[in-house]
This record gives sequence, C-alpha cells and structure tokens, in this order.
Amino acid sequence: MQLTNKELKEKINEYKKKLSVTVVAHFYQRDEVFEVGDITGDSLELAIKTRDDNSEFVVFCGVGFMGQSVKVLSPNKRVAMPKAACCAMAVMIDGMQFDASVKALNEAGIMNENILPITYINSNADVKAKVGEMGGMVCTSSNAKKIITTALKEGKKILFVPDRCLGQNIANQMGLKSCVIGDGTNLLDADIICYNGFCSVHQLFSVDDINFYRKKYPGILIAVHPECDPSVCDVADFVGSTSQLIKYINELPEDQKVAVGTEFNLVNRLRPKNTYVLSSTKPECPTMNETTLRDVYEVLKSIDEGEPLNEIHVDENTQKWAKIALERMLAL
Repeated sequence: MQLTNKELKEKINEYKKKLSVTVVAHFYQRDEVFEVGDITGDSLELAIKTRDDNSEFVVFCGVGFMGQSVKVLSPNKRVAMPKAACCAMAVMIDGMQFDASVKALNEAGIMNENILPITYINSNADVKAKVGEMGGMVCTSSNAKKIITTALKEGKKILFVPDRCLGQNIANQMGLKSCVIGDGTNLLDADIICYNGFCSVHQLFSVDDINFYRKKYPGILIAVHPECDPSVCDVADFVGSTSQLIKYINELPEDQKVAVGTEFNLVNRLRPKNTYVLSSTKPECPTMNETTLRDVYEVLKSIDEGEPLNEIHVDENTQKWAKIALERMLAL
C-alpha cells in the first residue's frame, strides 16, 4: 500500500504511542525523518541521551556504528535500525586492518607499549574494542583536541584511526607533527600517526570553493567540519564539530553571510538567509540518506509484530572493551 508522508507520520506516531520505543535521528537525516525523532543530535550525543531513556527499544535513524554505540553503552536496550546503512569511513577499517596498522608501527621500531591508540567515534565496535584492549579511547570531533592533549601526557606515539583529516587537523592546531601510514614519512618523526581513512562527503569541499565564495561575497565567513581536508581547514574562518558549527552559525548576525562545509541536510536546516553550502555539488551523505519515512514505519511495524528488523547485536567481549574505550573518553 502506497502511503503519503503525512499518512506515514500518522502511523509512526501511533506506533510510538503504542510501543515502548524511542526514535532517535541524526542531524544528517532527511528532514521528514529528522522530524519524527524523539531525540535528535550527533552520534555520541544520541548514544548518551538514549542511555538515560526508559524505552525498551531504540529505533536509530543513522548508520551502523551509531546504533552499535547505543548497544555498547546500554547493552540491555534493544536497538533496531530502519535501514542497515553503514558509514563509509567506518568500514574503511576493521579489526584486522587495525592490527596491520599496529604492525606497521612495530616494524618502524615503535613497540605496543609505546603506542596509545585513539579511535574516532565514526568506527565500528570491533575497532573500538581493539583500541580499548590496548589502553586507548574514543574521541569525537568536538573533544579530539582534549583527548589527544590528555593522551600525549603518557609520552607515547598516538595511533589515530580511521580519519586522517581529523587527526592531522588536530595535530596542526596543536603544533604537532603528523603523518599517514604509507605516505612515505618516517613514523618515528610523527607525534600522531594516522590511518588513511576519510569521509567522502567532507572530501567534496576544496580551497577553490572557498576562493569562489570569498570572491563572490566579500566578507563572507567560511565554517567547516574538521573531517575536511587540512588544506580547507587551514584557510577557513571556523572549524568545528556538528554541534559547534550549529552554535557558531546560529549566533552570527542575520546579515552575515556564511558558507558551510558539511553535510547538506544539516546546512539546509540552519538559518534560512545568508547561509550557503560550500560546494558546487550537493554534499549529501548517501548512506544517511538511505533511511526513509517508510523504513521508519516498517521497523516500528516489525517491532509490534515481535520480529524487529535490522536489530543490532554486539558480542560480549567486543561490547566489554568497546565500552571501556568509550567510558575512558566520557570520564574526561
């Protein structure tokens, strides 16, 4: 049966009243999906907020690692996803590739006892668990500088996975040396050694885009996410996480023009005037945009029928160590 968005929303709201369920939606979701979220925010914010929620089920409108983070922090909750979507960055590294990265450091003369791994929240639970077992922790784009500052006090080399851009941008902010595994740099010379992962959406923004907007609109501000290439972040007026970008842009004078380098759905939801997308192409996250209202309806229907679709499961050992890695971050 073909239902309109209005009819789907009505049925979704009926299920939310009937079931012990909380629908959460990431900032990058389509507008119509974002609007049915009981809790909205970025990935870690959602995991923390749902930890304090009393519902039996969490329906997570996002990508796989986000649903895993909820399950890791709240193992007694049942987490289902409207779509079995993955994060392109997160799937660039798995446990075996993490081990291979550690081996590369070992072969360069850096032994395990002198390595402190840090994984960006945009990684799957198996990688978080590997990091936890080695004494490391998780970070987000908003707290990465604080986490790295704390980690450096141990006097170890930092192995930063999976996003090379975030790792190198933080290193540049702190005046540290960084490198990417496999780029030909002597790993011994670097303070932060990055895995070669990246966000395909944030790679769309370029210095040419910035130059175009500055020429077209003199006085315009450029605000970008730290998953952008360092060449972009180095010449931007503001670099910040999703929540930091929202705060920065919403506090600007209404007549101040700003071009924003992050996912389209988020930018499109910001103040309606004088806000531009910093790209000649539409920077949509393809996997975030897979989720539709129909998918939300179908997963709620499946919960009501006792056979939840796309339920997240994390094995006990992975859950244990991934939670330790996350809790080390939260403790700071």
